[in-house]
Amino acid sequence: MSTPSCWKILTRKKILSIEADGAADNGKLGRILNTYDLTALGVGATLGVGVYVLAGHVSKDQAGPSVVLSFLIAAAASFLAGLCYAEFGARVPKSGSAYIYSYVCIGEFMAFVIGWNLMLEYIIGSASVSRGLSLYIDTLANDTMKIRFREIAPMEWDFMSSYFDFFGFSVAILLGVALAFGLKKSTMVNNFFTVLNIGIVLFVIIAGALNADISNWNVNPANVSTIYNVGEGGFFPFGFEGTLRGAATCFFGFVGFDCIATTGEEVKNPRKAIPRAILLSLCTIFLAYFGVSTVLTLMWPYYKQDVNAPLPFVFNEIGWTYAKWTVAIGGIIGLVASLFGAMFPQPRIIYAMAQDGLVFKALGKVSSRFKTPVFGTLCAALLTGTMAGLFDLKALVNMLSIGTLMAYTVVAISILILRFSEAPQTASIPSTSKQVFESSNLLRSGGRLTGSAFMRQLFNISCVRIPSHASTSVVGVLVTLYCLVSLALSLTIFYAKQPLYDMEPWALTLAGTLLGLLLLILLLMSIQPRETAEAPFKVPFVPLLPAISIFVNIYLMLMLDVYTWIRFGIWMGIGLALYAFYGFRNSYRDVYSCRPGWTKLKYGH
Repeated sequence: MSTPSCWKILTRKKILSIEADGAADNGKLGRILNTYDLTALGVGATLGVGVYVLAGHVSKDQAGPSVVLSFLIAAAASFLAGLCYAEFGARVPKSGSAYIYSYVCIGEFMAFVIGWNLMLEYIIGSASVSRGLSLYIDTLANDTMKIRFREIAPMEWDFMSSYFDFFGFSVAILLGVALAFGLKKSTMVNNFFTVLNIGIVLFVIIAGALNADISNWNVNPANVSTIYNVGEGGFFPFGFEGTLRGAATCFFGFVGFDCIATTGEEVKNPRKAIPRAILLSLCTIFLAYFGVSTVLTLMWPYYKQDVNAPLPFVFNEIGWTYAKWTVAIGGIIGLVASLFGAMFPQPRIIYAMAQDGLVFKALGKVSSRFKTPVFGTLCAALLTGTMAGLFDLKALVNMLSIGTLMAYTVVAISILILRFSEAPQTASIPSTSKQVFESSNLLRSGGRLTGSAFMRQLFNISCVRIPSHASTSVVGVLVTLYCLVSLALSLTIFYAKQPLYDMEPWALTLAGTLLGLLLLILLLMSIQPRETAEAPFKVPFVPLLPAISIFVNIYLMLMLDVYTWIRFGIWMGIGLALYAFYGFRNSYRDVYSCRPGWTKLKYGH
């Protein structure tokens, strides 16, 4: 019996067998969620800090009234990622979101990297919302908690908060306990809070429309005091570049909808419910952002906006005091719902990775009584609460985006690989069968692909219509080249921005060449044979839409500051050490008895 090579272990893929109704698990987690629950989860996770803070910040400092277009552009970018998540959510209804998708399509090592990034995203995201909720309430209470906590537990380190936030710590722990011991009840509470949150948003839009003044979209700088940063005035006071910068900021206001994709093993009909919930939640979130940003900039000039609490500030300025407190209470409700949505996916990612042996298996043990990974949920809540207590909001937010963007990128890459794959990554079994299984097979070596065969397939000279080992290999190379050229073009746009504006020949030639290469790669990819199997939901216009998503995500990642990349590097160093000393060896033992090219089945309930 031969021993699998290190490379084959790193690139082995998970194969799932899916029942006709979309079930793909061993029955440990309770299937209790429906489309409404998932939509409320996605909306609640996203419609928090963004709607109550982001619109005022972007309109004042970056985009002015054109913040409405910034949200539109950000929604379009998020919609591309949402389409990819929707297809995978229907095809692979398993707990783990982008982690399980990359495990199915790319391989174990990349799956671990993405899973580790998702843990970072959800933990940091939850901690930032928990800390934000504490600051929001404390502002309404005239900083009472801040003063008291500084007396009890002051901290003098520059890279941490000036005090330990006991309230932020406690909120995360309490919500973690609720998730661990009562999923259905906690889901009902989230649904209630989300409905209230949407009601507050509708109130803001209606009340704002009654106080709208179209002249606030056409400000003349000559009539404004020089103490304000008015820009050029009008609808685009900071130019269209400011609108694009605002879109980059607004994009992070849509982070959170992907928590829907982590619930695959707890949904009654995942093949239909997950795609519908993702798209419905994105549409609801965009309409809320678009409506709030519209009335906010129509009610009050953009240059006078308050960046921390714009809605209560504006209603106070126009004399609607009761509306101010209604919105303030709505902000608390929205932040609580957002915290629930941010914390909900944490244990699901940990559970999925623990089931595969990539992290400690005790974290994925499911309680027979509560049908949830109790220990993993409580550990995630403890880590979230600790980070919310120790770090200030700015430090937490700076780490939020990088894991999300990388996950979005890998999901789009996985869609491309899946569509042009040699064989389907999932197999259906009769719905009457009670047997559900999953496996991890070693990457098949296939026949050796010669250079001439590769070039023939690159241009598909033989007009092959069914994916083969050669066409799959060609697509893999093209996807890799596309990512590298996208990175090069993003760097060119980022660092040669001024020469491009000045129409300098060298900058235009370089950018044009790289853009031409991207289009050529997409053309070569589009003539390759693709799968013909039916799926509950498919991303349209493949490979174009996933390719656009990849480029946008790479460009946005480059806009993050260097300190974020340093902190990200430290987190990845810890993760790689865990994989090297535990995950790799533990996973290796699970397949040690497998022959290369054979499948090891794990039956069981």
